[in-house]
Amino acid sequence: MTSLPNEAAQSPDFEFAVLNEARNYRHALLQDFGEHLQGSVLEVGAGVGQITTELRHIPAITRLAAIEPDLEFCARLRATFPDHTLIQGTIDDLKSDEPWNAILSINVLEHIGEDERELAIYRKVLARENGTLCLFVPARPEIYAPLDKDFGHFRRYTRPELRRKLEQAGFQILQLRYYNFIGYFTWWLNFCVMQKRHFGVRALRCFDRVIFPLSYRFEKYICPPPIGQSLFAVARAKSTSGSKEPRDFRPAKANSLNNAPPGCES
Repeated sequence: MTSLPNEAAQSPDFEFAVLNEARNYRHALLQDFGEHLQGSVLEVGAGVGQITTELRHIPAITRLAAIEPDLEFCARLRATFPDHTLIQGTIDDLKSDEPWNAILSINVLEHIGEDERELAIYRKVLARENGTLCLFVPARPEIYAPLDKDFGHFRRYTRPELRRKLEQAGFQILQLRYYNFIGYFTWWLNFCVMQKRHFGVRALRCFDRVIFPLSYRFEKYICPPPIGQSLFAVARAKSTSGSKEPRDFRPAKANSLNNAPPGCES
């Protein structure tokens, strides 16, 4: 990798304190990825551990590790979870002989200049177990805003672009859809038109507790959105040594996540 993720970022903490309020959003996202998060799971770009906290409670995950390039974020994550397996660095620093059933990458790929190379490495890491990539990225280049640049985003993706890059990397796409239709317009208004450079705590909390639960249900159960603030993808690594049926690590009478629907949290 010619450069480390986040080197282009001008926001030192990526608004983690404010984004911690997006509880229902995180819960819904991991619920959607839930059936694929089992066995040995590698979280790429753990940040300060907001997603890690949720992952540690999923019973179907038998081994969990995280990769994070930022030294300060690693220190904060280790302080929170001293027993957690954490690799300071990038996917290049991962031992190649370890089998992984899933890689989780949430709002990380857009920080990487050579994203196609990164996806090819994910495929190589997962190929041994025919593992699954759970990927979430910002969508739609027309709403690339000054805040995107502050965060060190190289791009926002379109669905055809992400499909092409995943397939060229050697993945079989299981799901690929836009996510958060209303968020598309709120991002455009706040960060493209008004050119805000920070999230508002009260606005984000209101969106997470009131607006998002309703829009999430509509998107999931009634009508998938034609566009969205983000792209949600699930893709299986194609093995070069023949097909292998992925194992099911889920407990017989337990879901990988609490089934309480988004909106139940205050």
